[in-house]
Amino acid sequence: MKPKEIARRWFLQQCGVGLGAVALTSLLGETGLAAPDTGPADPLAPKKPPLVPKAKRVIFLFMAGAPSHLELFDYKPQLAKFDGTLPPPDLLKGYRAAFINPNSKLLGPKFKFAKYGQSGAELSELLPHLAKAADNIAIVKSMVTDAFNHAPGQLLMNTGTMQFGRPSMGAWVTYGLGSESKDLPAFVVFSSGKKGPSGGNSCWGSGFLPTVYQGVQFRSSGDPVLYLSNPPGVDEALQRDTLNSIKSLNQVRLNVTGDPEIATRINSFEMAFRMQSSAPELMDVSQEPKPILEMYGAEPGKPSFANNCLLARRLVERGVRFVQLYHEA
Repeated sequence: MKPKEIARRWFLQQCGVGLGAVALTSLLGETGLAAPDTGPADPLAPKKPPLVPKAKRVIFLFMAGAPSHLELFDYKPQLAKFDGTLPPPDLLKGYRAAFINPNSKLLGPKFKFAKYGQSGAELSELLPHLAKAADNIAIVKSMVTDAFNHAPGQLLMNTGTMQFGRPSMGAWVTYGLGSESKDLPAFVVFSSGKKGPSGGNSCWGSGFLPTVYQGVQFRSSGDPVLYLSNPPGVDEALQRDTLNSIKSLNQVRLNVTGDPEIATRINSFEMAFRMQSSAPELMDVSQEPKPILEMYGAEPGKPSFANNCLLARRLVERGVRFVQLYHEA
């Protein structure tokens, strides 16, 4: 290949500087094969919280397009009472919104509700298994919004605003608490279903925080991120030379500018190499006992929301601070 024809993608894939290979320096330093790490302090190092928490890690399930909360756990007795009738004139007076016809009739719940547990939580007949754990969950009904379009609603749920550029919940958590895992990202995202979230990757972005705190999207099978495995023909010596050179260049630039994004790049390379060892074992759910697989509904090698739920559990067991699962049909 002529030098002028070398493409960036070919260079990353073939020359040993893909995501996994570029991260070698950190491990070489720890094993005495490279110079000691003199880079920036790890921004994801565990931080002491101001209060002693009961929860140490988070699994956030976001099922877009699921049945309405009005049919699951938000019983509205007045809505049931006026089912099939026109809304009172004063209810929509002065209110303008797309998709709402003032001549449309009210639709009450179509499934039966009952109270469960000592808390008396009202749950639909659609949730028989969740009803058994009614006293172990908290149902928050005080948070409301008038945003009912998908993308702005998802941004609001994940970042607290309908505008782009704000940190997501996972980014804030990792910024404030760091991570207990050195071999996996602090904030991991899985997506399943026919399409991704309408809000896009802003739903797990870092906004104005350094990008080291944004979510890392994993694939549900194989290598969790692309180019994690080393390309053919790349040996340890070549990796060492390449990575030492890249890190030296990044470090020089970091010393000159103090740009936190360069520190993020250095940390990302180091994390990626450590993942070369930790990720294959993590992603192999075939070693889980059969009763566990059946409980989750997971099938090894078959990407699904069920598989992602099982992978989320395996991640938090390994110290990952925040795992978010999206499912949108």
